[in-house]
Amino acid sequence: MNDRMTTPWGEYALARFPEDPRDRLRAWDAADTYLLRHLAESGTPLTGSVVVVGDRWGALATALSAHRPTQITDSFLAHEATRANLARAGVEEDSVRLLTTQDAPPERVDVLLVRVPKSLALLEDQLHRLAPGVHEGTVVVGTGMVKEIHTSTLRLFERIIGPTRTSLAEKKARLIFCTPYPGIARDASPWPYSYQLPDGIGPVSGRTVVNHAGVFCADRLDIGTRFLLQHLPRSRGTERVVDLGCGNGVVGTAMALANPEAEVLFVDESYQAVASAEATYRANAGGAAEFRVGDGLAGVAAGSVDLVVNNPPFHSHQATTDTTAWRMFSEARRALRPGGELWVIGNRHLGYHLKLRRLFGNSELVASDAKFVVLRAVKK
Repeated sequence: MNDRMTTPWGEYALARFPEDPRDRLRAWDAADTYLLRHLAESGTPLTGSVVVVGDRWGALATALSAHRPTQITDSFLAHEATRANLARAGVEEDSVRLLTTQDAPPERVDVLLVRVPKSLALLEDQLHRLAPGVHEGTVVVGTGMVKEIHTSTLRLFERIIGPTRTSLAEKKARLIFCTPYPGIARDASPWPYSYQLPDGIGPVSGRTVVNHAGVFCADRLDIGTRFLLQHLPRSRGTERVVDLGCGNGVVGTAMALANPEAEVLFVDESYQAVASAEATYRANAGGAAEFRVGDGLAGVAAGSVDLVVNNPPFHSHQATTDTTAWRMFSEARRALRPGGELWVIGNRHLGYHLKLRRLFGNSELVASDAKFVVLRAVKK
């Protein structure tokens, strides 16, 4: 597979993070190259404050590094990929200013480049946060694959920034052109959003959940998590428990409420998710807890954990993949002490029991319904 992205400024060797030679997914797509080609052919002045939002694996920031852009992303893995791809290109890391979606955005934005995210809520939140820095002369261009850009996407740009139109499609990618209207009357951002959990789901019944934009099922409790909450493992004493891929932290919070002596670690690669988990936990529980944005359990010492609870994602942006689940299960096995347990919730058709048997040598079905299974694996 060709791992070099061709742009008007040269070719760049790019990879996702963590790099895996077996991974056939590229670190860029036609939406990235379409945007870069447009910037060059239109003669867009890349001067002043250039801000790149939602750059998935650092392709845009790496290609534009000579213009010292600011990259804003919700993804820890995207930041790590950007650092690695800059190094491959022989570019100093400080050529790109790396910010998270939780950081204060630049006060002035002269060029705003937006890679449309899968989450419309995250786009809404980021446009609201960036709007005060946008002025009449700001160049605003969005990009995405045709299947990622909807009428609702364009309405957000129009409502928050100004008049919006789209380009013709090329290689199933499309550009969004937005003309800033500084005097636009816009509502306040609705994020973060809180709601009350239903009854019948254990310790968190009736509790408040806090969700930042972009977190999975931010406006309601998803049915998979609901099923898991009804079948949580029992934690006793001063155990170290990990909510791996914590999302809004409702599972880890439930574990903490069930066992106040437990030390709970909330881990996710999303900055929005970890901020949500901390807010949810603080609203409902006390006791020892740690909140970490990172690459799964990569920074957790081997044999230091008693229990890991995991609802692994099976999508990477628009691609369906089991790579993330496999890595989460492998890391959990390394981090668990002998006798420690991994509990997994997943769709029945994903066949996670086969992966767990390969890794742990065992897999027990704890509960199931028409759609989901809860599985338990013990480290021997």
